[in-house]
Amino acid sequence: MTPTDLAFADTEAPVSLAEKAYQLLVRKITRLELPPGAVLVEKNLMAELAIGRTPIREAMQRIAAEGLVQHLPNRGMLVNDIGATNVQSIYEFRSLVEGSAARLAAQRATEDDIRELRSLDRQLNKATEDGDIDEFVALDRKFHAALARASKNIYLEEAVPRIFNLHLRLWFYIASKSENREPVAHSHDEMTKGVVDAIVARQPDKAEEVMTTYIGHRHQEIKGLL
Repeated sequence: MTPTDLAFADTEAPVSLAEKAYQLLVRKITRLELPPGAVLVEKNLMAELAIGRTPIREAMQRIAAEGLVQHLPNRGMLVNDIGATNVQSIYEFRSLVEGSAARLAAQRATEDDIRELRSLDRQLNKATEDGDIDEFVALDRKFHAALARASKNIYLEEAVPRIFNLHLRLWFYIASKSENREPVAHSHDEMTKGVVDAIVARQPDKAEEVMTTYIGHRHQEIKGLL
């Protein structure tokens, strides 16, 4: 299981302190509680999260590897900015990776894969209707991971979850600026349904088109906000 699979995991299995620190930091950064440019101070995080120095450092190394934070000489660890160049790179990469995952899933998904994707699509719709943002995020993470698995490409299985936290932060950024998450969430639900329907119908072109069109719309939205 990759680091991004574990964040916000709805499992009762015990996690290490480093994993707990990672989950808490990812949550704070993606939900903009630690905004772009915020400085991560070890001792402050230790006090706030009630976790020791070593687990905090391990967690910070992991989020740095994901591109959520960066280390600047004489300034320490800072949450990465949300800027036009960085955003474009994220969405371009996401379009390539997730578009390919959707295309291949339409060709290779097993019946078990399809059942899982259908189930997650239904649960995402319910979470949207219930306004349960925590459940929505957890299910969204599972949906994208399941889509990557359905592609039967081990490199996509690794890449898709690794970029999840980057685009999740941008999703929260768009939602915060619109002051209403519902249209953003409903648009996402239309995408998941469209992708699943295309996979069921074995339509690779359509599956890729639905995914890349959705990602393109999110990119245009955030460009208008920067």
